Amino acid sequence: MAHTSSRAAILDVIRAAGTISRVELTRATGLTGATISTVVRRLMNDGLVVEAGRAESTGGKPRMLLQLDPSARFAVGVHLDHAGITYVLANLGGAVVARWRKPGAGADDPREVVARIAAEIDGMITRVGIDRTRVLGLGVVSPGPITASVGMVLTPPNMRRWADFPLGDALEDAVGVPVLLDNDATAAAIGEYWAGGIETTSAFAAFYMGTGIGAGILVNGTVYRGASSNAGEVGHICVDIDGPECWCGSRGCVEALAGPAAVVAQAQARGLDLGGADRPVSAQFAAVARAALSGDPVAAEILARSARYLGVAAQTLANVMDLELVVLTGPAFALAGSLYLPAVQEQLSRSFFARASHPVRVTISTNAPEAAAVGAAALVLQSELAPRHSGVRLPPEVAGEVSAQELATLA
Repeated sequence: MAHTSSRAAILDVIRAAGTISRVELTRATGLTGATISTVVRRLMNDGLVVEAGRAESTGGKPRMLLQLDPSARFAVGVHLDHAGITYVLANLGGAVVARWRKPGAGADDPREVVARIAAEIDGMITRVGIDRTRVLGLGVVSPGPITASVGMVLTPPNMRRWADFPLGDALEDAVGVPVLLDNDATAAAIGEYWAGGIETTSAFAAFYMGTGIGAGILVNGTVYRGASSNAGEVGHICVDIDGPECWCGSRGCVEALAGPAAVVAQAQARGLDLGGADRPVSAQFAAVARAALSGDPVAAEILARSARYLGVAAQTLANVMDLELVVLTGPAFALAGSLYLPAVQEQLSRSFFARASHPVRVTISTNAPEAAAVGAAALVLQSELAPRHSGVRLPPEVAGEVSAQELATLA
């Protein structure tokens, strides 16, 4: 197990299963029955786990089922971007209890934005009426490279004022709860995993497209972060060495050729009406998507070209990481995912290196519009309740076959 403790492993398995018996926990974790009984009792005493009735009998005594108590803990997630700030309050199971979207950081001073975020979080918690002592912490995510100690170290052009601003410390002082920072794509992947439906033994990536393009990668339930926690920058895969300059300093990046800003620029050059050049890129991209979905051939052609580049980026990452699943998520895919999915799936089905061994499935996230904020909250939940080692495996605690007497006790 890659978890930091038996408690974390058991809680994570219960979360992933939805409902599960104590006997099934021994099989899923490899822990002894005695350990399962002790840890489950403590989790119930802490209010994190409750009994949820009995399973159908298979000939013996029906087994008591366990599940998380969703209202036992909460986490706040914030997606900080130039165009908008998205807030979510998520419960222990990762379900969104409240969501709120406010104007973005824009050109405002970071200190002013931090004060605004603190006030808006306070207002959201007050409106929902939850016990503040049950709020574990605050997760904050943003585009581009980010570090826990400094914040954003390389920012898109419209967020230059945030470079090297001590975001985590400033928010922790303002809000009064622990703060975790991450990039939006990694958080979106954690959110997909925490909300369930992803196998704990899988290798998958969440392709995130908002104002830029990135990916979060999980292998066996553990985030693959890289040396500086910035793995998965698929938007900056070079697909044309003589291509246009990208804001990252390279040339011919996928984002420069096929990201939302590139799509908008191509649409403007082709004469499409996007509602005014002064509108945010996200709003203009939405106009292109709506036009394509309504049958406009120019808009459809532009997005089809973008989708082919995204397919190449997905193929590159799948080849390197041997992925089984690619989830398309983020505001841009929430609007245009149905136009991108076939092209990405076709590219992977045709060109993925290990396709003879296994396919790579492509889906669209059910939380795509606010995936980054949901992931930010899930980042807190996982870190506080089911932390994992990064690439480290704990020695297994295995006691052989479970005796009949122990099975009866666990049931």
